[in-house]
Amino acid sequence: MGERLRIAIRRFDPFERAIARQFADFVAAHGVEAELETVPMELNALHAGLFAQRGLADGNFDIAFLNTDWLAEAQAGGLIEDLAPWLAKAPILDFPDAWSPSLTGLQRFAGGFWGMPYHDGPECLIYRRDLLDKAGIAVPETWEAFHAAARALNDPAGGVGGTILALFPDGHNGFYDFCIHIWSRGGAPFDDTGRPCFTGPEAEAALDFLRDLARDRDAVPADVAELDSVAAGLRFCEGRVAIMANWFGFAALGEAADSPVRGLIDVAPLPAGPGGESVSLNVFWVLAIGAGSSRKALAWDFLRHCATASMDRITTDEGAIGVRRSTWADPEVNARVPYSHRLDWLHAHARHIPVRPDIAAISGIVDGMIGAAIRSDRPTRELLAEAQARVEAIAA
Repeated sequence: MGERLRIAIRRFDPFERAIARQFADFVAAHGVEAELETVPMELNALHAGLFAQRGLADGNFDIAFLNTDWLAEAQAGGLIEDLAPWLAKAPILDFPDAWSPSLTGLQRFAGGFWGMPYHDGPECLIYRRDLLDKAGIAVPETWEAFHAAARALNDPAGGVGGTILALFPDGHNGFYDFCIHIWSRGGAPFDDTGRPCFTGPEAEAALDFLRDLARDRDAVPADVAELDSVAAGLRFCEGRVAIMANWFGFAALGEAADSPVRGLIDVAPLPAGPGGESVSLNVFWVLAIGAGSSRKALAWDFLRHCATASMDRITTDEGAIGVRRSTWADPEVNARVPYSHRLDWLHAHARHIPVRPDIAAISGIVDGMIGAAIRSDRPTRELLAEAQARVEAIAA
């Protein structure tokens, strides 16, 4: 029977399918006697299982999908293995040159390298080209135009919402959208030292926009506070959303053979606010090895296998987004997902969240602030000041 690798996965069908195929290929190619056990979890459960329950330190998981925002917390808690010695001992062919620098930098801190990039997907504007063309609406370049387009394209009777938000409080899209809206208005949600800056005119405009849009029943459905990024993205792929700001991977997923919107999708840079410019956000998923794993050599061999060009292509073929430039430029991939080659451009214009171990706690505070803004009429400045005080208290 051999050894068994246990992997904690962010629940998403393309991840689960890709890992299964990649492990089967790994076993066949290397003649390894090993089995795979995957444990898919939603974001909050995944974070709890790996951090609060220390599933990476106690040997419960050999490998885990980690969001790059979680890496500093995992490293500070002694939960993950430094991959630098493994890279030195058993290098990965053409690493890091075959990857965009933006996919190999966020893992490199505290003298180590803490995760191999697995799934990419910077935020961008994703839209139904057919619906915009039919309505005579130009691709919006400002957030004001984005909101207006969502209202114009909203067609509940036809089963299509104008846009969608993913404001479920899981420290993910709500927090990221807030940061993007500050950046795209010329502000900065974190200063040069990584300190949170959630007050000021740009932050006020960001929260006001999210509050107004989330409450606008002529643009968005009523359940946006219950949707995470996957649920929101899947609605678009089902043909139920006209335009959205979300992860690039959902545009690619919409090009699946059985998708009702295949061939009708396009992507563009995110809109900008007054005084700002279009930005993207660089957050991605890595494979990390648990510090408590008793099968680290096998885990590293599997990570090396996943990093090959053919395995990265499988990640994309199953509906996620590969991380190698060879995959982005692959003619077959671009024939199916005609905008894959734009990933290099998106990365060149992407910002990132600072590397700090309390990002999950900070994002939770921002989630609470956005929820309060949607549910109440509390003044924006009051909500922002309260959130700023809370993040400063935990960052002290």
